[in-house]
Amino acid sequence: MKNLVVANLLGLLLLLATGLSHAEGVGVITHLSGVLQVKHADGSSKLLAIKSDVQQGDTLQTEKDTFARIKFIDNGEIVLRPETTFKVETYAYSELGKDQDNVVVSLLRGGLRSVTGLLGKRNPNRYKMDTPVATIGIRGTHFGALLCNNDCSNIPTISGKAPDNGLHTDTAQGSTIISNAKGTIEIPAGSFSYTADAGSPPKLVPPSQGVQVTMPQSISSNKDKGQGMGDNKGDSCAVH
Repeated sequence: MKNLVVANLLGLLLLLATGLSHAEGVGVITHLSGVLQVKHADGSSKLLAIKSDVQQGDTLQTEKDTFARIKFIDNGEIVLRPETTFKVETYAYSELGKDQDNVVVSLLRGGLRSVTGLLGKRNPNRYKMDTPVATIGIRGTHFGALLCNNDCSNIPTISGKAPDNGLHTDTAQGSTIISNAKGTIEIPAGSFSYTADAGSPPKLVPPSQGVQVTMPQSISSNKDKGQGMGDNKGDSCAVH
């Protein structure tokens, strides 16, 4: 009987420890202007604030006029633009070694800028960003991504026409790898890509047609490092 009680107690402690590890934060909100909602993996929802933790399995959603910046455990950073839905599928990083490195995030709606952290530098093959159209891989990268689905009418373009539906990316540093079932291309620094849908191959586009995701200076600036993430005092996206 005593052994059974001990075994039950050990099992309960193990379940508690597992629950705590699952709830451990993998990032923190460092900048926020507006309303940011999170839906946790257990289905519960709440509003986040500056210094709120971000956990594995979290789906973040920014409201209209809301920008949010997240700093992850490997010092990688992502800025979400308004009306964006972003999910942290997995974020595993250890200072002890790269064997457990694994980052999978998803851009489900809207747009963002991303600067990859230490994981992206030492183990870039273990990072990917999924979208409904294509997957974005990295090579030590700073990039922007915008996913349009009849909701980009406010994005300015040279022609005056809203960006086409699909995935638009711009690469500021390093390179990105855009891939889906129809093809894979590498986007070098200073270049742009467009993927119409999951059934169309990704393609490079000239700068005159490329869409660059930019952010307000109050969100994009990084005072301690003296650099920004595509900061812009005007529109949150621009065509070059």
